[in-house]
Order: sequence, then structure tokens, then C-alpha cells
Amino acid sequence: MAAEPRIVIAGAGAIGCFVGGLLAAGGRRVTLLVRPRVAQEIRSHGLTLTDFGGMAVQIGTDRLALSEDPACLARADVVLVTVKSGDTATIAELIDQHAPIKAPVISLQNGLRNGALLQEALPGHDVRGGMVPFNVVPMGQGCYHRATSGDVVIAGGAGDLEGLLSVPHLSTASSRDIEAVQWGKFLINLNNALNALSGLPLAEQLRDRAWRRLMADQWQEALGILRGAGIRPVSMTPVSVGVIPFILRLPTPLFSRIAASMLTIDAQARTSMALDLMAGRPTEIDSLQGAVIAMAKAQGRPAPICTMVAEVIRTAELAEEGLPDLSAAALRREIRQGSA
Repeated sequence: MAAEPRIVIAGAGAIGCFVGGLLAAGGRRVTLLVRPRVAQEIRSHGLTLTDFGGMAVQIGTDRLALSEDPACLARADVVLVTVKSGDTATIAELIDQHAPIKAPVISLQNGLRNGALLQEALPGHDVRGGMVPFNVVPMGQGCYHRATSGDVVIAGGAGDLEGLLSVPHLSTASSRDIEAVQWGKFLINLNNALNALSGLPLAEQLRDRAWRRLMADQWQEALGILRGAGIRPVSMTPVSVGVIPFILRLPTPLFSRIAASMLTIDAQARTSMALDLMAGRPTEIDSLQGAVIAMAKAQGRPAPICTMVAEVIRTAELAEEGLPDLSAAALRREIRQGSA
């Protein structure tokens, strides 16, 4: 009998530890390539995974391998890349140095450029894009909490990778047009910055109609620019991307009923950008609003909302004072003044 394929999580932070932990709990052979701090946490406390629905899974270090040495990539049959966008080039170089050419490489990262960077750096590898719809909050002491819902999607191709990456509490599907799926997630991820600027948990932000209207305006601005570039995003929900701004602008009681059927959100969930600002880490603003701004410039079009949101986030990064805690009205005034 052939051995179970070895899955190496390249750059296991919150998403990597959560996905890798569930795969290990489901009987897959998993190695987490981690930073020393994360390795020490897991060695001391094990890996605990929880979610908004009450799931609680404990994975001992006997059920997965931990490594701080990228040489562990040499044993990979599949590589899942989960590093931040700014680290993609570095992890690609390590994969090129160590991983077997036959090992598929799947990007489970935010940002659309990451898959292309991996493909450019890894000629000959089966490199595929992927999309993780949920966010994961690191709780400390080896505990990671999934705060929103959704299934992983990866690009289709040879082999049954979606089957390998589907275990209890983690479902993975394949798509023939992963880029359209990723662009749909990209539109949703543009709210990462607004959530960070609001200082509110995500569920509370979504109950605030003023913030939802700003989300809708930003969505429409970005969608028009994407379509101007020939990009046709696919919605991650049963509702088309063009209808979502209308839903966001609905009165809160009606919005809450409709949104409840599409997305489950933990009461204390915050976006990854909010968590980065709280921790004093660089954000992925250049891969999100920054990408919209670049496309708008190429088309000779304005992008006032994305431009101002990016400027305020960059100011907050430099200040290193955590979340700005703005109101939607205050941010809208900044946008109007900036585009005047």
C-alpha cells in the first residue's frame, strides 16, 4: 500500500496552522514549516482548533510534524503556501531549492499576484491558485479559531487534490476558473481595511448601515475598475457580484436576514488586516486596495475610495498605535476632501 502523501504547509501562520491541523486530525501526513515562536507554542500546548459552530479539535505533536528548517520541503508530495503576500518571493525560492519538482504547489493566500509569482519562480512545478474564504484568529497558546464560514477552493488539475484536502470540518472543491473565484474573494477582502479602520468586530461593523454603504461604494468602485481591465469576478455566494452592493445598502433588519443565509460570522471576528494593525505588523494593503489603484491608473480612471482607504491604512501602519477607530462618516469626509 502506498504511503499517505506528505503535505507541507509552507509558512504556517494562522491559516496554515488551522488548515494543516485539521488535515492532520483527519489522518493526513502533515508537516508545518513554522517560525520558532509558533513551533514553541505548539510544542508546549499542542494545537487547538475551534470555530464559530462549537467545533473543538486538539492535535498533539505526535499527530503532525513541526519544522523550522525549509529542508523539510524535500519530503513534500504537496506544498500548501500560506505566507503573507510580502513573503511570497522568499518562500518560492525555498520551494525551488528544496521541494521535489513533482510536488504540486497550491497558493492559499490573499492577493491575486501570489499565484503568478509562484508560477514565475517555479517553472516545471504544478502551481495552482486557491481561495480560503474563512478567517482564522490566533488566540495564543497554540489555539486558532475559525471565525467565519466557507469552503476552500483550488484550481482543478491532475490528481484528486481536492479529495486529499477534504477532511472532517474542512471541505475543498476545485474550480476550472480559479482566477474568477479569487477575484470574487478579492472584492470581499477589500473590506479588510474598512474593518480595521472601524475598530469594530466584523459582525458589529456589518450591523452598521453607514459602514455597509461605504463597503458598497468601495465594491462598486473596484468592480467597475476590474471590469474595465477585462476581469469578471465570480461571487462566493448565490448572489451575483453586481447585486451585492444593493444588499449591503438595505436596512439593517432586512440585510441581517439575507446575510445570515449566506455567511456565518463569529461575534468577535475581525479581519486579518485589523489583526495585523493591532499587532503592529505590515498589512496587505498594497495587494488589495493598492491593486485597484494601479489598475485604475492604467485605465486613466479615479479610485478615490480605495486611494483614501490605502492612505489611512499606511498612516496607521507608520503610527503603530493599533486600530484607528474611525467612524464611517469621518472616513467618507476624508474621501470627499481627497477627491476634491
